Amino acid sequence: MSFHVPVAIILLGGGLLACFVGYRLLRTLLGLYGFIAGVVVATLFVSEFETWVAILLTLGGGLLGAVVAVMAYLAGVAILGAGLGALALNVVFTGPDPNVWFVLVACLVGALTALAVRRYVLIMTTSFAGAWTAIVGGLALAGNSAAVAAASGNLRQLPPLADFRSHVWFVVGWCGLGLLAALVQTRAMGRRRLRSHLGDDKAKR
Repeated sequence: MSFHVPVAIILLGGGLLACFVGYRLLRTLLGLYGFIAGVVVATLFVSEFETWVAILLTLGGGLLGAVVAVMAYLAGVAILGAGLGALALNVVFTGPDPNVWFVLVACLVGALTALAVRRYVLIMTTSFAGAWTAIVGGLALAGNSAAVAAASGNLRQLPPLADFRSHVWFVVGWCGLGLLAALVQTRAMGRRRLRSHLGDDKAKR
């Protein structure tokens, strides 16, 4: 079995989980995405080792990433916002790379906004991050070369790092699944808050 296959399975399963119950299982998913990030980073350095050593080092990198992600919750929210700010700037600037000061301002605005409205930012982030992860995992399992590269740690062959115009169908699927997941999570959060208010009213009576 190719080394990218188990990574792709983790990406597909974790992505679908993040899509539709990401906010509800936030701490679990922080650990999961920290694990995935650790795995992706570790795969960049283990190609020269024997298979069993590479697997152990990859799992170790994943566990380290999970611990760091769970311990850095608020910092993670700010980083997510900064990342979204940088992504928005990347979408707007279709020509040469923007000035570094524009990037810093976009990251700062994104971070402050994320902390101010973190409930909705986290819903949108888990929805779209989960959608991207699930689609990449599914395509990698199907043998798509760009997705296999992404599952192996090379993220530059797919959006948001690659040109959006060269991957129109990927972007359409990503946005469609992300929006659907965000709607599902927002409605679920609304129902939970309504039940909570009704429970408080009954308790007061």
